[in-house]
Amino acid sequence: MTTTTHGPPPARHRTPAPRRNRSPAVPLQAAAWAGGLAVLALWWADTGSVVGVAGWLTGAGRITGLVCGYTCALLVALMARVPWLENGVGSDRTARWHAAAGRWTIGLLVAHIVLITLGYAAQARVGPLPELSTIVFDLPEMLKGAAGAAALLAVGYTSVRAVRRRMRYETWYYLHLFTYAAVFLAFSHQVALGADFVAGATARTAWYVLYVSVACLVLWFRVLMPVRLNLRHRLRVEVVVREAPDVHSVWIRGRRLDEIGAEPGQFLRWRFLSPGMWYASHPYSLSAVPRGDLLRVTVKALGDHSGAVATLPSGTRVWAEGPYGALTAGRRRRGKVLLVAGGTGITPLRTLFETLPAAPGHLTLLYRARTAEELALRGELESIAGSRGARLLYALNGPDHTRSPFTADRLRTLLPDIARHDVYLCGPPGMADAAYDALRAAGVPATRIHHESFEL
Repeated sequence: MTTTTHGPPPARHRTPAPRRNRSPAVPLQAAAWAGGLAVLALWWADTGSVVGVAGWLTGAGRITGLVCGYTCALLVALMARVPWLENGVGSDRTARWHAAAGRWTIGLLVAHIVLITLGYAAQARVGPLPELSTIVFDLPEMLKGAAGAAALLAVGYTSVRAVRRRMRYETWYYLHLFTYAAVFLAFSHQVALGADFVAGATARTAWYVLYVSVACLVLWFRVLMPVRLNLRHRLRVEVVVREAPDVHSVWIRGRRLDEIGAEPGQFLRWRFLSPGMWYASHPYSLSAVPRGDLLRVTVKALGDHSGAVATLPSGTRVWAEGPYGALTAGRRRRGKVLLVAGGTGITPLRTLFETLPAAPGHLTLLYRARTAEELALRGELESIAGSRGARLLYALNGPDHTRSPFTADRLRTLLPDIARHDVYLCGPPGMADAAYDALRAAGVPATRIHHESFEL
């Protein structure tokens, strides 16, 4: 790995203490667990003595069904793209929470079906399969419940990493939307047959409040807010500019773009209303600070959608949602900052490189690419480094095309006081993982390594 340097060496200056945004992750997790305990308390309050194997199996089936209904609501809430959650916790962390909630939901659903079937079969003294048939076809609302369960299991199957990797993103995305239908059907089944809801008006009211609140979040943030944004700002492609091999910038013109409120480091989900592209939205970070009536994103051709970006004609209508993301100045804790970028991970870090408050010598950007030709936005970065007195380091492959791994020793050589820096990290998963491990080995605390990934 060859490293080239632009800008002055680190200097000794005092930088004002940064303003920090507190993440709501801990209180949100505590609230989610408290809700789960409340659901268990609901079962406890409505349950008398449990007698015999049938009673224990049925009771366990009721518990798993109640908790499954609760995690269904959490699952949908995490799909609602609530800005306070997406920007405070981070879109990548929210996505991981959603994936974890999905796994819990599927596990609880399967346990509920099995336990209830076995409990009812033991009570009726028949086999499990005949009893399952009786439950599905004879009990009211059970066909809806069975359809909802089948839809949830199908969504869960397509979300398994090995299965999802073989599917196009657009196919997976639209299949994933069946989660809404599945949860609606499951809700109808719960309130119609759930013993806790049939006999208890308070419990039924609480369940309605929970699900209606979640439905309002989805309606507001995934439907009405995007419609308002796009009717208000009227986005269109202005021009597409080549930045590097297979990397293009799209300048987008609109009205009153300062009112979108996008911060450096954030992204929006973009849908280009062009043949072959209108049906899919993809997350692309802003690669320039918004100016007047123009926004810019920079995209590397990695698939059909991103590859077609280079051919977008001027005037193409654009549908956007956002802004999202927590890779912003609010995460910063120290005066000195290191930005580590790989490939098009440079796009959000380029805006932070321009805007993060820092004394001369206290801001460093380490940009990794295979060759100098692949350094997108190079001229802009060097201009920013010169005007701000910041350091700009390029980590390129050696003359024999070999790439040396990130190591703690190499990082300490570049920045001897790296342990006293905040680090913003963005790049391909493999590079980001290696850089994270090297940073930790170099003494940078995990709480001061800020990274966000679109990978689940």
